[in-house]
Amino acid sequence: MAKPIVAIIGKPNVGKSTFFNYIAGSRISIVEDTPGVTRDRIYAETNWRGIDFTIIDTGGIEPESDDIILSQMREQANIAIEIADVIIFLTDIRQGVTAADQEIAIMLKKSKKPIVLVCNKADNFGKEPDEIYEFYNLGLGDPYAISAANAKGIGDVLDAVYEKFPKMDNIVVDEKIIKVAVIGKPNVGKSSLINKILGENRAIVSNIAGTTRDAIDSEFENEYGKYVFIDTAGLRKKSKIKESIEKFSIMRTLLAIERADVCLMMIDALEGVTDQDAKIAGEAHEAGKGVIIVVNKWDEYEKETGTLEKYKKEIYAKLSYLSYAPIIFISAKTGQRVDKLFNMINNVAEQNAMRVSTATLNQVINEAIAIVQPPTDKGKRLKILYGTQVSTKPPTFVIFVNNKELFHFSYERYLVNQIRKEFGLEGTPVRIIAREKGEKEE
Repeated sequence: MAKPIVAIIGKPNVGKSTFFNYIAGSRISIVEDTPGVTRDRIYAETNWRGIDFTIIDTGGIEPESDDIILSQMREQANIAIEIADVIIFLTDIRQGVTAADQEIAIMLKKSKKPIVLVCNKADNFGKEPDEIYEFYNLGLGDPYAISAANAKGIGDVLDAVYEKFPKMDNIVVDEKIIKVAVIGKPNVGKSSLINKILGENRAIVSNIAGTTRDAIDSEFENEYGKYVFIDTAGLRKKSKIKESIEKFSIMRTLLAIERADVCLMMIDALEGVTDQDAKIAGEAHEAGKGVIIVVNKWDEYEKETGTLEKYKKEIYAKLSYLSYAPIIFISAKTGQRVDKLFNMINNVAEQNAMRVSTATLNQVINEAIAIVQPPTDKGKRLKILYGTQVSTKPPTFVIFVNNKELFHFSYERYLVNQIRKEFGLEGTPVRIIAREKGEKEE
């Protein structure tokens, strides 16, 4: 199940970024006493009472403004409201209820989303300020008085948000369903591929880059298994992003990657691997997802003897960190090799979730050490005591050592290669964490 999404909404300069930064645990948003500083939504992953969730900071809403920047910020906030599970409506207690607050309250009520009303800048400690009672007139329930600058009252707000998270009790998750995110830059053929698989025009297909702005889920079942295909807006270079909607599609794509078991990284055969392809593929790799590189429009590519292998080498040269990912050459338009995707998806999903016994893992590690001795530094030799797998998706191993400073990247890479050689693990990242014996987990 996807993590809940919490959006912070409010007019400019009420302290949204300060509030966001405290929850996120770092100074991610720029904090400045000037309205309109946070023009783009910024998001972070955080946790409260054992629940991981995504929190979004938005630009301030000016309901009646004709200013281009402010209208774009308003549009961004509208989209944040659309995808949020819970909304925090932040106001300024010192200003009282303004006309803008009233307009925003009307808009939030129409959304039918759970809302937590927060009155910021209640900086005086002690009894609840009398000014808070005015905010009951917004019709959004009990307001919470806080001081984001002084970290006062924020825990109470998060408790209220926690209570409004979607209930999971009645949701039955089918573990056999593989969630597949189709990712890539605009106009690479993502929607065309999904339409070919589904046999219907579920997503709008156009040669205009950026046609699909939302992530669209499509359930599909065939003889190979059950799947949910997630079509996403293509990630764009920042310099080319003009509309706030397009900017927001980046976050939707990143959230789609997070939800997926396997990512189909689509590349245009006619363009080859671009810098933007590398950026998108890197997001899937860093997220620990299974990855299949899908080269589309192969039917339009001029071929000669050895073209396919040469093209593979070029891909791996530019995407060296994805050397574990299988490559398939398709045509979404004609359906060429599309049916072969399913076995690859099943295999990569299985590899991403693979679990290795501790005994077997240590046998492989000991054999690897016998072949290549651990490195030394200034007369000190790295000693590997033992290893164990701590998680899947991706397969993650903790290697206990005498001194983790001696555990160089090159030897880590060697062990990863030996583990892959023994267990396969095609299509999935493999992570190794060096830890000294007795060291507590961070």
